[in-house]
Amino acid sequence: MKKIVLGAALLFFTTAGFAQELEPVKIDSLVTVSLPADYSKTDTLNQQVFSANSDYGYMVVVKATDETNKPLAKEKDLNKVMNNYVDNFKEQYKGASAQNVRDTTVGKLKARAFTLEYQADDSSIQFKNFVLLYTTTASYFFEYAYPSMRAGVVNNELKTFLSSIKLSPELQRNDQYLSNEAGMTPVVKTGLIAGGSLLIVALVIVFINKRKNALA
Repeated sequence: MKKIVLGAALLFFTTAGFAQELEPVKIDSLVTVSLPADYSKTDTLNQQVFSANSDYGYMVVVKATDETNKPLAKEKDLNKVMNNYVDNFKEQYKGASAQNVRDTTVGKLKARAFTLEYQADDSSIQFKNFVLLYTTTASYFFEYAYPSMRAGVVNNELKTFLSSIKLSPELQRNDQYLSNEAGMTPVVKTGLIAGGSLLIVALVIVFINKRKNALA
């Protein structure tokens, strides 16, 4: 898997004393997200990178097209791809840790969200919040980065940015993986295990009662 490039390595922050308005930006015909009006766009290594300073952090959106993207068979295959993406981002920063790794949904698609914590060259603690989205035609990475000292003030801007991700209705779950078969659901497994346990208990009780009757 190719290394994911996120544009600028250094973070630059605005000093504006008012909240910037985020405006919808079309990443392509299928994906839209809101960014500050003065965002920049670069094309490199089969990737389109949209980046912008915000009031409290730094926003990056990457669309990566790769010949390795292909129709996946099952949801577990998608999970493996998402895990690889998380590991890839961790490897880019020394001593980085992935926190609050979780599955989420964007439109009809499954996505992976997490927070990357790492130490910058100046020893300051930095955070990057990610939402990762895989499709058979491209992968999309949404990042909001900020220093730890701003952790108490970024929530509204972060939520506004991430909640602005919109997908075309054309994107369906089969644009990620083809089969919905995932084996037994947890509910079914639990029911079978519980039912089996009750059956064993019942057989033991019947056996004990028979022995008591035989000895009586």
